[in-house]
Amino acid sequence: MAPFRGLYLVPRKEHTMSTGLLQSLSHSLASIVERTAPGIVRVETRRRRGTTGIVWDAEGHILTTSQAVEHEGRLPIGLPDGRTVSAEFVGRDASTDLALLKAEATGLAPLTSAPLDDVKVGHLVIAVGRPGRTARATLGMVSTHGEGWRTHAGGRVERYLETDADLPPGFSGGALVDTEGRLVGLLTAAFSRTAAVVIATDTLTRVIASLKEHGGIRRGYLGVGAYPVRLPPHLGTGNEHGLICLSVDPNGPAHDAGLLLGDVLVSLGGQPLHGVEDLLGALSDEKVGTTLQVRVLRAGEVREVPITVGKRS
Repeated sequence: MAPFRGLYLVPRKEHTMSTGLLQSLSHSLASIVERTAPGIVRVETRRRRGTTGIVWDAEGHILTTSQAVEHEGRLPIGLPDGRTVSAEFVGRDASTDLALLKAEATGLAPLTSAPLDDVKVGHLVIAVGRPGRTARATLGMVSTHGEGWRTHAGGRVERYLETDADLPPGFSGGALVDTEGRLVGLLTAAFSRTAAVVIATDTLTRVIASLKEHGGIRRGYLGVGAYPVRLPPHLGTGNEHGLICLSVDPNGPAHDAGLLLGDVLVSLGGQPLHGVEDLLGALSDEKVGTTLQVRVLRAGEVREVPITVGKRS
């Protein structure tokens, strides 16, 4: 008789062990969501669609996405206990899609941050949001964990994190937590159409400190509109690329320094400029008010021009 090649039957003992492991995992995940939920609030927007915010500290500061905060007035916040309180706008950094509010409430439960150096690709994580009255969750893993990057709006992010956990409507601004319920970062849909990008807690801490103190992020400003170009090697610029000035703000530092339309910026402060992101990176907040040497190619001649970095308003 030929051997049976159909359904594989798990021995009762092994089946019982597998079921027990699954039940244990299921209870653990539910417990993590229950512990996380008190630190997750609902942010009511003018579109009457709730989005999510994270309780940052016991003082009532709420962190959410900049995209969710359409105006800089007061916003209703739905708390985990069912109450709705008012929150005032503190500040925003659109370049990292972060906004800070301060709720008129006490007894809030901020989340504990996870050690980010322990976060590895493949680790299980849970996305927790509160688009409605109750907390909701999706399960996934860390799909990418890379080096720091700069957003298309020039925001500096200390590390690149992605998760394959679903990001349903209203989850943007929610929390990504590890299997101990510790905060890994804030979920945002602003920087990718295909992946859930996570703004990790080291960036959150830096941006929030600035929002509390200044209401925003200081950024350097030259007052030029530029586009990358390739340079012929025989020009002797020391760089194969540069940024051609397509516009010069008549009230900006570049105009005051004598830069003209058609000038090609080769380097700034000794840093080569291959693309616009290099220029944004060279204009960090600590450069505001300092004088840097910009290497310029004008009419085939390379020259050094001092320029004092302004502050973007």
